[in-house]
Formats: sequence, C-alpha cells, structure tokens
Amino acid sequence: MNSTQNKKIEQVKETTMIVGIDVGSEKHYFRAFSWRGIELTGKPVAFSNSMEGFNSFYNSVVELMQKNELKEALVGIEPTGHYWFDLGQFMGEKNIKFVMVNPHHVHKTKELDDN
Repeated sequence: MNSTQNKKIEQVKETTMIVGIDVGSEKHYFRAFSWRGIELTGKPVAFSNSMEGFNSFYNSVVELMQKNELKEALVGIEPTGHYWFDLGQFMGEKNIKFVMVNPHHVHKTKELDDN
C-alpha cells in the first residue's frame, strides 16, 4: 500500500462513526456504521435538502455518536451533480469531516452487496 492509502485508512479509528449519504435533489438518505461495519441506523434515514433537513441530519449524527460512545464522524458523499454543495458547506461549517466517494466505487460495492 502506498502512503496516501495508509493515511486514508488511519482516519478510521475505533471511535469513528462512518456515515454514508445518498444525495438527491430534494431528499438525502444516510446510514451510519461503526468502524467494524456494524450498522447503527437500522435503515436509511431521510432528510430534506434544506437547512431544516441538514440540522435534522446533524442532530441525528450527534445522537448516534453519543448513544454508541463514538467521538467523531467521517461522512462519505457520492457527489451527485450540484445537489451536495449546500450540504457540503453545512458540514464544513459544523466541522464534520467529509470525503467524496467515487460513484464507480459505490456502484461496484452495491453490486457486490446485491444492492
């Protein structure tokens, strides 16, 4: 493995909650997992593409972190058109670490998991 890949892997610790967001034009959906891949949300959680929805998402993330005794969240976003821009800005303002996930990788992972 190269050093860049190692640095990416080192971002995920036992105290990290991984959050994946499926971005849409009007609604987004998220799921949260422990560092071991254990799902913490049970099912996808919807929130609107608005300030009210972003605050709902933020409150849910904070609540899940507290409930599961986790210290930080790492959010993965598949950049769908321009619909993620406002959400990305919101997360930056809230100091939530987020990364862009290649749509090709998301598609391949869904194929492996039988979607």
